[in-house]
Amino acid sequence: MSTVKIMTWNVENLFKPGPAAELADRQRFDQKCALLATVINTADPDAIALQEIGGEEPLHSLQQALAGNYPHATISAFPDHRGIRVAFLTKQPVEERSDIVDFPPGPALNIYDLNPSGDSIPVTRMGRGALYIRLTIDGLVIDIITTHLKSKLLTFPRQGGSSFAPRDEAERTQVAGIALHKRTAEAVTLRLHMNDLLENANRIPLLLLGDMNDVPHAQTSLILYGPPGSEIGTRGFDIPDQGDAARLFNLAPLFPADRNYSRRYHGRDELLDQIFASYEFFPLGQNNKRQTPNVDSLVDFQDQLASIGDNPTVRVDEIAPDHAPVTAEFIL
Repeated sequence: MSTVKIMTWNVENLFKPGPAAELADRQRFDQKCALLATVINTADPDAIALQEIGGEEPLHSLQQALAGNYPHATISAFPDHRGIRVAFLTKQPVEERSDIVDFPPGPALNIYDLNPSGDSIPVTRMGRGALYIRLTIDGLVIDIITTHLKSKLLTFPRQGGSSFAPRDEAERTQVAGIALHKRTAEAVTLRLHMNDLLENANRIPLLLLGDMNDVPHAQTSLILYGPPGSEIGTRGFDIPDQGDAARLFNLAPLFPADRNYSRRYHGRDELLDQIFASYEFFPLGQNNKRQTPNVDSLVDFQDQLASIGDNPTVRVDEIAPDHAPVTAEFIL
């Protein structure tokens, strides 16, 4: 029997202040690392997928705050324009790693953005690179991918930077459509990459987790499932079929009803931080039903999860992230 426990957490702008930063800024960073470390060590996962890490320095600071419990750190080589990346902290050494960032060829990936002048420019890669690793946990070899898909937050290109306010409704409409295209293209890129892993003759059990920036029934999330049918909660879930080898099962239906969210937006609960698992993580039990993991969204990790709006700059001094950590524990 093997036990695998994983966590995914968007820790919201984990940037380490520079040497010339004010004392208050350095103290806030230390307090944030201490908070994150307390939550992680209490949950005690084998591996943590992290989003919004501002480079290697803050990742190593968090690693130090964890007091040696997670000695192995792996970070994406491809940040977004703000410098945030995805990363892993693990108890076990990483045996393989690779970055996922470039769009493969295909008609679904032929998309365009706007430059500050309003002209179209091609988009050829993910805004934030995804990260793949291979680990052995409790004797079981597994592949894990973490990602942070394109945000629903709209930013409008300007000379020397960007704005949260559109020039007019035409620009807002165009940029909203482009944002959806980008998130779709990133989901397609991930799914095509995972197809290669799942179709390999020597396939390894696969997990995908991270901030999908949309809810489980959004089309961008559904792309990641693979063949439709037999989702958790349907009659077909306990009946193996030919599609299972290509499916990733979203754990969303397993969350407690009162904790089935990981972020609050304008007071509305959303499960943006999701975990997908290949069929090997759901062995058939003695009752011929698939065994499912224990999952939770730790929405009470620090008082009540904050409700956010459309302007992220109002949270620059916050210590607690605006996302809850999400965990899954598999007993195989």
